[in-house]
Amino acid sequence: MEPFVVSARKYRPQSFKDVVGQNAITNTLLNAIENNHLAQALLFTGPRGVGKTSCARILAKMINSDGTETGEEDYAFNIFELDAASNNSVDDIRSLTDQVRIPPQVGKYKVYIIDEVHMLSQAAFNAFLKTLEEPPKHCIFILATTEKHKIIPTILSRCQIFDFKRITVKDAKNYLKYIAKEQGINADDDALHIIAQKADGAMRDALSIFDRVVSFSGKELTRQAVTENLNVLDYETYFTSTDLILENKIPDLLLQFNETLSKGFDGHHYVAGLASHFRDLLVCQNPVTIELLEVGDQTKTKYLEQSKKVSQAFLLKGIELANETDLKYKSSKNQRLLVELCLMQLASITFDGEKKNSSRFIIPPSYFKRVGIRPVTISKPLEPTTTNTKQVIENKLETVVASIPKTVTTPEITKPKIVLNSKTKRTSGLSLSSIRAKKEHEIKQMDVVVDEEDLPKEAFDQEELTEVWNTFVLQIESEGKMNLASILSIDKPKLQGTTIHLTFPNATNKVEVERQSFDLLQFLRKSLKNYDISLNIDVNEEMQKKFAYTPDEKYEKLKEKNPNIELLRKTFDLDL
Repeated sequence: MEPFVVSARKYRPQSFKDVVGQNAITNTLLNAIENNHLAQALLFTGPRGVGKTSCARILAKMINSDGTETGEEDYAFNIFELDAASNNSVDDIRSLTDQVRIPPQVGKYKVYIIDEVHMLSQAAFNAFLKTLEEPPKHCIFILATTEKHKIIPTILSRCQIFDFKRITVKDAKNYLKYIAKEQGINADDDALHIIAQKADGAMRDALSIFDRVVSFSGKELTRQAVTENLNVLDYETYFTSTDLILENKIPDLLLQFNETLSKGFDGHHYVAGLASHFRDLLVCQNPVTIELLEVGDQTKTKYLEQSKKVSQAFLLKGIELANETDLKYKSSKNQRLLVELCLMQLASITFDGEKKNSSRFIIPPSYFKRVGIRPVTISKPLEPTTTNTKQVIENKLETVVASIPKTVTTPEITKPKIVLNSKTKRTSGLSLSSIRAKKEHEIKQMDVVVDEEDLPKEAFDQEELTEVWNTFVLQIESEGKMNLASILSIDKPKLQGTTIHLTFPNATNKVEVERQSFDLLQFLRKSLKNYDISLNIDVNEEMQKKFAYTPDEKYEKLKEKNPNIELLRKTFDLDL
């Protein structure tokens, strides 16, 4: 049995036309050879597996060929390959410079290929400078590296630099299709596309993955076999997730994510793939950007179908949420919950075709549609003019009087006549905000004068006043206004005509009673059926001595009644 040769070696390019995805560089090198315009120091730089060493070997072979050689001609003895990773000392470079002086035995040039040249030490670079700047006419140096930034500028300035680019997914897939055909393998287009994507621009990696998958699946290379072997999430997973999100099926979506985790996939990988899936759907919505979709033909059809179901606003919001989750994933302490929260938010973006968290509605309009409520057009209210100002104020007063609590309402009497004050301000209408103002403030704002000729004015005596007064105190106590009830109990009301006189020990009590005087007077006037009743409140600081508020004042009162209490305190050393 013949030994197995990996595809990366078996299908290594033997000429510039076999090099994949580097047409600009290969054409430049071919023209330089044909026109005898080739520099003596070349630097090939670029990612791994893009053909740097292969191009160096092809170039070394072509510059020694004059067209008369047979196919078996070999110039290997004129090509010297040096691995700078293991030969990076000054002695290795000095040995190289000594060999440079010897001319080739066959052919025109001796070619020195130094791979991974960035691994040379600083001293080795300096030892190589002079030889690289002025090499013998029969020598050509080809340096190859993946990290150009690590090479000192004095070396770069002495070389002609060729930047190799990554192999595109399309080029890699076409080359894999050619190799599959050469080996008699029936490969799905989507399967080869996944391999090309997984290779990340490196043709050597693509060939290595191809060999591994072929060993797993044999002559039939399917998309399912590739996804299972490479442990990558299939497109179907994201198509299903998107359908569940659009249908707002949060439980099914969480179960699908749990199934994905049970297969060994990482949540970070899942949410990053979901963001990429939304991006692919977004580019499918515009015919100009469809070419940005790098998938197989069968999968592209599915993307086009699903892109018609979603709106651009949904996709933009979905990409934003998935990207935020991607950024927070590594720093999160509960990573699974983070992804599940993202999925629930995605499934909540749409609701009956509109956003749930609308900034214009507290309740979504769809709710009213479901319960059969139709929008009603509200006409603009008629603004009162100067001619109907009196009627507007009259209606306004009726509304205010009707809203006053029963404890302070006027007795049921004939509706008072409204007399407009001469200073009443004529306006074109009333502000709606005035309706929500406090009732006392509202009455003042309307600036009306009530004719009180028809209000009752029955006579009453001190005894009836005291009884009604005590009733009011009990009422406000039941309402929890204990402070006001205590203040009103300090002094007994004294009646003089229709004026009630009160005396309090300090101004604080007076202010508190005046603040509540409206309710008090309304209660007294209604109960005693006399609307001429008024209050007169005085302050007598001498009265303050009669009341004990602080512990010291209470102790002094006790001591006045019984001086022996001071002896008791001193005997037992008591504190207040």
